[in-house]
Amino acid sequence: MHVRAEHLVLPAFIAESVLAGGNAVGVRFSNRELDPLWGAGFRFTLAALLLGSVMAVLRLPFPGGRALAGAIVFGALMFGGSFGLAYYALVRIHAGLGQTLLALVPLATLLLAVAQRQERLRAAAMVGTLLSLVGVGLISGLSERESVPLLSLLAALGAVFCFAQATVLVRHFPPVHSVTLNAIGMATGAAVLVALALVFGQSIVLPERAETWIALAYLVAIGSGVVFVLYVFVIRLWSASRAAYGFVLTPVVTVLLSAWLDDEPITAGLVFGGILVLAGVYVGALRSAPGSVPAPTALEERPSSEPV
Repeated sequence: MHVRAEHLVLPAFIAESVLAGGNAVGVRFSNRELDPLWGAGFRFTLAALLLGSVMAVLRLPFPGGRALAGAIVFGALMFGGSFGLAYYALVRIHAGLGQTLLALVPLATLLLAVAQRQERLRAAAMVGTLLSLVGVGLISGLSERESVPLLSLLAALGAVFCFAQATVLVRHFPPVHSVTLNAIGMATGAAVLVALALVFGQSIVLPERAETWIALAYLVAIGSGVVFVLYVFVIRLWSASRAAYGFVLTPVVTVLLSAWLDDEPITAGLVFGGILVLAGVYVGALRSAPGSVPAPTALEERPSSEPV
């Protein structure tokens, strides 16, 4: 079972990175009708219900004790904290800078994993992150000068920290099925986001436009359900810092999808930036000795009969 899973981890990594690229396009359509925090909270509420239904069909057990605590903390960080902080930041920060800051997630993940004694500091990971960071900067057009409020910048860095720490933290807790972990995590994140929407006085309304429901259907079924289940699967077999490289592939896919769906031009920055991103991902995440799978952690030590 473990050997077969190792052969599936690279396709899973590519699939979740590509599918996540459609999220920004879906959110763009959702935000045209729904306030952002409420839209995110509604999205993860529906996704939690969907994954909860999958749990029921598969008869997956509900965790308790430290396993349940881990799923709740994972959800609060990954879905509540990161999306809440990113929303606050993107109100005043240009999307290009926001994408580039998110490209820091692999580096932040590596540093946190080293600090928490999960990994050793790898030169290849540092070089790969820097290459990817420059690439995403070119793609996002950071040559434009803009004033960045300090609180917005700190919020964006806080979102990076939440993404990274959630990826590292999930390996410290007892194993939970990928579907169960995300069902509980998304329910927790949805509660945080809806609470923030109420605090900030956002409108709690249901969509009326067909395109909004279509966007939500993608965000719920694919962008939340499939993407994050695959993400947790990748974390099981790769180190946290390697798994986080999906965050630098996703902007490339997002720009390509925008060029296709919204007729945005393909620029030289996209071409050269995309090459640097791919080079960075190869150096930092994919270029490794055969069989270089991280040592088993609590997340990976599971009965072989439990489905992935």
